[in-house]
Amino acid sequence: MVTAPESDPLAPSLTVLYDGACPLCRREIGVYRGLPSSTPVCFADVSDIAQPLPPGTTREQLLARFHVRNTDGQLLSGAQAFLTLWAALPGWRWLARAGRLPGAAWTMESVYRLFLRVRPMLQRVASRLDRPA
Repeated sequence: MVTAPESDPLAPSLTVLYDGACPLCRREIGVYRGLPSSTPVCFADVSDIAQPLPPGTTREQLLARFHVRNTDGQLLSGAQAFLTLWAALPGWRWLARAGRLPGAAWTMESVYRLFLRVRPMLQRVASRLDRPA
């Protein structure tokens, strides 16, 4: 479900679309949720079948990569989505600025695509670590 921001409910919000069934994603989103932001941020777990999806998208598409819908309604994915989210988080803005350097976003996207190839293996490892002993 979307977590509504505590601030102005009428302010346009940044919506983070994440895979709540992924232990890696849950951990990362947990970090972001605990941070103040300059823009209201909502978190939508697209692994939840009750979660409405942005028009023109599929659950499979949204679960395959990290997505953010910016305050203008534009859907971004991969490195661009991370850069947009980081720009809204005070402690992470430096990383968003670094991503605007020539070639940086392309490099980040390339590394993210490599990560996506090993993500299933990392998810299995993280799932084992999450299980109680």
